[in-house]
Amino acid sequence: MKKVAVIQDLSSFGKCSLTAAIPVLSVMGVQACPLPTAILTAQTGYPSFFCEDLTSKMKYFIEEWSKLKVTFDGIHIGFVTGEEQINTIFHFLEKFYMKGTILLVDPVMGDLGEVYKLFTDELLVLMRELVKRADVITPNVTECCLLTGRSYKKLSGYSDEKDYMKAIEEAGCILQQETGAQVIITGINPPAANSDEKVIGNMYLDGSNIFYNRMQYNGKSYSGTGDLFASVIMGSIMRGENLEKSVQLAEAFLTAAINDSSLEQVQEVEGVNFEKYLKMLI
Repeated sequence: MKKVAVIQDLSSFGKCSLTAAIPVLSVMGVQACPLPTAILTAQTGYPSFFCEDLTSKMKYFIEEWSKLKVTFDGIHIGFVTGEEQINTIFHFLEKFYMKGTILLVDPVMGDLGEVYKLFTDELLVLMRELVKRADVITPNVTECCLLTGRSYKKLSGYSDEKDYMKAIEEAGCILQQETGAQVIITGINPPAANSDEKVIGNMYLDGSNIFYNRMQYNGKSYSGTGDLFASVIMGSIMRGENLEKSVQLAEAFLTAAINDSSLEQVQEVEGVNFEKYLKMLI
């Protein structure tokens, strides 16, 4: 069975990070080996939460796993708490990122034009260095703008869908060229003439090919959907599937979970009802 080191936080509420990645990878036939970056009572979108940063403890995982001489087929990096932690992750990669290992980086920094509470300029500098080491990157539109220095405000000001999509593609091409990675930009929400025409989609770029899939958009932004998406991508890669198929599988899975959550009127901060749809990933 293939093994993936999952470097993310553990949030008790919000259905994100490790509580999203572990069940997804497991049902896809991959052993998830968690290296928790922090423990939170609830993800940071909640009005109140306690966070215990585990940066100082991560070195013990590196030391003990080195003693065991374990190897990983994949490394999946998500939410990190700051620059010191990214430096620890660089050390982890020196030990465990080998030829044949797939490194997927989900550069969790913000969404909908807003940066998250723990974001700093120093974190951005190091995140730009981290994604240059990745084989696959899964930023949302906000994160793609941060990584490429593009203006999210200017991007969101486009009223024409073609202009908007051209700007997204240009930013994606810059990120792909700067990193050499396969880039999947998630949560692309182009301008619509009216509320009934709202769509959301994902764009894949690998330097040779670009494809874009779109679906109807209900206007909601649920916690953890980016983590679930990236986890499906990693699980699919571990099964030897190409990224186009991986993206389509992730989209079908999330569409079912989001529609279910919308019907159940689940609060966005709580995440989506993905558990009953894990069977789609087998």
